[in-house]
Amino acid sequence: MIPTSSAQILELHQKYSTSEFNLELVWGHCQAVLAVAQQLMAKTKLNVDPEIVRAGCLLHDIGVYPLISTDGTVKQGVPYLTHGIVGQKILNDEGLPEVFQQICAHHTGVGLSREDVINQKLPLPVADYTAQTEEELLIMYCDKFHSKTLPPQFNSFESYREHVSGFGADKGLKFDEMAAKFGKPELAGLSEKFGFPIH
Repeated sequence: MIPTSSAQILELHQKYSTSEFNLELVWGHCQAVLAVAQQLMAKTKLNVDPEIVRAGCLLHDIGVYPLISTDGTVKQGVPYLTHGIVGQKILNDEGLPEVFQQICAHHTGVGLSREDVINQKLPLPVADYTAQTEEELLIMYCDKFHSKTLPPQFNSFESYREHVSGFGADKGLKFDEMAAKFGKPELAGLSEKFGFPIH
């Protein structure tokens, strides 16, 4: 049993949010990512704990709040790439289980390896930020299908694959591997439900 109900997680978002706009932006994104995950779990028998996935989807971007202004834009000079480890620290400070701390730290892109951090001189402590569990991998994958752009949008498989391939052909291949494992979501119904367009 995971001691993190959706209501409790929303309270945590409200605690760290600096504006109603930010809350709607980040909480809305987390709910959209959860909807993608629930759809994929319903379509394919996956070896994941659905309660960890549920809470992890709703918690994964908690570290965004300290990095954005009240209008949802990233604060000047702030490395947005750090939002995963910022979220990890927030959940550690809040006493949440390590499983959720790791979901925060390990969801960026299609995974950042130690070599990525060093070779790309990323603003992160040198460490491995790739998914270590099936739950982490699924949440990382589902996260790619929705963006907190202004306004927010769902991302088609093709558009995100093109985007991530810009960071190296190996990144596109990793996204292909996730799609082969988890399947591709049907975004039309989710777009209608949430009111976000598909890019």
